[in-house]
Amino acid sequence: METVDMPRIAAAARLLDPVIRRTPLLASRVLSERVGAEVWLKCENLQRTGSFKPRGAYNRIANLPQEVRERGVVAASAGNHAQGVAWSAASLGIESTVFMPVGASLPKVTATKAYGAQVRQVGETIDESLDAALDFADRSGATLIHPFDHPDIVAGQATVGVEIAEQLPQVGTVLVPTGGGGLLAGVAVALRHLAPNVRVIGVQAAEAAAWPGSLAAGRPIRVERMSTMADGIAVGQPGKVPFGHVARHVSRIVTVDEEALSQALLLCLERAKLIVEPAGAAAVAALMSISPEELGLRGPVCAILSGGNIDPLLLTRVIGHGLSAAGRYLAVRVTISDRPGALGSLLAVVGKTGASVVDVAHSRTGTWLAVDEVEVALTLETRGTAHRDDVLTALGNAGYGVHVSD
Repeated sequence: METVDMPRIAAAARLLDPVIRRTPLLASRVLSERVGAEVWLKCENLQRTGSFKPRGAYNRIANLPQEVRERGVVAASAGNHAQGVAWSAASLGIESTVFMPVGASLPKVTATKAYGAQVRQVGETIDESLDAALDFADRSGATLIHPFDHPDIVAGQATVGVEIAEQLPQVGTVLVPTGGGGLLAGVAVALRHLAPNVRVIGVQAAEAAAWPGSLAAGRPIRVERMSTMADGIAVGQPGKVPFGHVARHVSRIVTVDEEALSQALLLCLERAKLIVEPAGAAAVAALMSISPEELGLRGPVCAILSGGNIDPLLLTRVIGHGLSAAGRYLAVRVTISDRPGALGSLLAVVGKTGASVVDVAHSRTGTWLAVDEVEVALTLETRGTAHRDDVLTALGNAGYGVHVSD
């Protein structure tokens, strides 16, 4: 298997320097206080096309021979890689075709077209789109640009690590959102040469974690099922090229659950004023949900925000989930008697707790309700988990049966 070395990474850095943004490294006071060490955020969500993906895509396409470029390039992706390939190809004057699943996010489809790609929506899954892309490559002679499984892709993503080493020379730990492994492998190789004492940690969504089992088996293994909001790192099987580099140079792989991802996204939005997609917030989720001792953190710490391309509809749902998980949002169903003043009495109990009522809805149609009963659905704004618990206790002490909604 072809390896990625420092000369190859340095060549990628020189190639990308005129076209790729040197994304900022921002300090996070709230995360620094949480982990007891300086925490910095590497903002690849502010990169061209909204993620780190153009680094690898541009490096891969720019290294194609001229006669190969003339036949164009093709990719399969539901999001960030699609936009990275479309922008890179257009910047280099090359035709690109991107196959996307039928159910791909409309904003991502629209953006990919706007960057110059011919978009073809085929199949229900990314695997079906990839099959279509491979068939197109065979018929047209276009070069398939894989999202992570090529040395030029890994070398391009490695420039994130080069920038971290230059921006934060004393860095002790770097946390990297991880799907197929291109970004993780590249950052790990770059830092192994530029800052050999740095601890590199990959972070996966627990519901799409192919790396732990693969590393244990000593080879890439496909995960049986995936179900996560972090679609940007929902990759069923690690790449063969990244695998060897990760196995040699990465200190550890950890996983984070959906609640941690939603809370991390909310923290980035509220405290750092940064829009980050769930996959892009995975490193922050690890810092929020796993103890510094368990992570083995050495400061200063750098968390890579790998992308910020999130569908506004998903953003709305994730914010709601994050608010609920943080104790800032409480939805309950309460059964009360269907008589004048009963609702007022219920709301008076809520009012005494200091919770703010966002929404009230009545239902008299539930089969579980008696003739003289009504169910009230309350949406409340609370000030944290302790206040949330106080509200529930007050309702219980007042004799109400309360069901907390998800």
